[in-house]
Amino acid sequence: MIRNATLRQLKVFEAVARNLSYTRAAEELHTTQPTVSIQLKQLTDLVGQPLIEQTGKRVSLTFAGEELLKVCRGIFDGLAHYEMLLADMRGVKAGRLKLSVITTAKYFVPRLLGLFCQRYPGIDVLLNVDNREHLLQRMAENQDDIYVLGQPPEHLDVEVKPFLENPIVVLAASSHPLADVKNISPKRLAEEQFLMREAGSGTRLSTEKFFAERGLKLKVRMELGSNEAIKHAVAGGLGIAVLSAHTFALDRIENELAVLDVEGFPIRRHWYLTYSKERPLSILAQTFLEFLQKESQAFSEKYLLGISGFPDRNSPSNITHAKKKR
Repeated sequence: MIRNATLRQLKVFEAVARNLSYTRAAEELHTTQPTVSIQLKQLTDLVGQPLIEQTGKRVSLTFAGEELLKVCRGIFDGLAHYEMLLADMRGVKAGRLKLSVITTAKYFVPRLLGLFCQRYPGIDVLLNVDNREHLLQRMAENQDDIYVLGQPPEHLDVEVKPFLENPIVVLAASSHPLADVKNISPKRLAEEQFLMREAGSGTRLSTEKFFAERGLKLKVRMELGSNEAIKHAVAGGLGIAVLSAHTFALDRIENELAVLDVEGFPIRRHWYLTYSKERPLSILAQTFLEFLQKESQAFSEKYLLGISGFPDRNSPSNITHAKKKR
């Protein structure tokens, strides 16, 4: 019977089910693939139903496997919560925090995590960086403690808390004819060729909404899968782009890129912390959430000051207005 299953067998199954790969599960658990197969066979015999189906190299879960995966997550979450509770009773913040962030958030979350881990050295953080589509899927499946997005989901029942300003700015090559122009109208900007992220990305949704509200349609020259690719394409003169100021706030590549002075920009947005309403925050997740809410203002002032109107459009350090004349 399933109650006779060992914790080791359940851990092996959960790793295979999550990765949909025997090889990746073995690597993650620091064991061999034959050992993984043996553990799974023993668990399958206890259940009396097939848990995993394999067609060629493709691995998928049966209905019994999908239900067992939910049970495993509940068990492991409960054990992790208990471990954190014991640590908290001893006056120590310790345990594991699972965090998933949207790709653009990778430009600032690691720095904040560094400060957090320095303050709480007993905490291990598992950081997953993914696109919006995959992040929403993980959120629907409750795979992580906290999620960081630029645009919270409307179809999921989650708690949403803003914690950091996310100004959206217009980038062009420093040699672009509009680089020195003040108060560019959205209508004039819409005449340019745009470089965009994939459909569905938070920044793209905000950009399309901004121009649609003004009755303008964008000329999308190219879609690229990463902010880095877009920045290089902009620097190469392939077009202009609308990106979060966080994507270049740390490297300050103003010699190659210019932030255009466009009416209505920067678009004032926020980063959001989201988490499930169904499962209360763990002690560590609550600690991390409070830490981010306290540290976000200082972080913004340090890294975003003077970038295209953040926080003051008249700031003399604004790199749009301080850009060297050609």
